[in-house]
Amino acid sequence: MKIFISLVCVATIAIILSRRLRLSTRYERSPRTLTQWNALDKGIDPTEEKQ
Repeated sequence: MKIFISLVCVATIAIILSRRLRLSTRYERSPRTLTQWNALDKGIDPTEEKQ
């Protein structure tokens, strides 16, 4: 029972800290422009000619 209460306390503290300590936007991994590598990830073939 004590272990369960400890786990709940640790989880609650971790959630509170993660909400308060947000990473800055420069660490987000969303690319601004579509490069050839990102196009391949999205299923777009960069070798095809645009018409």
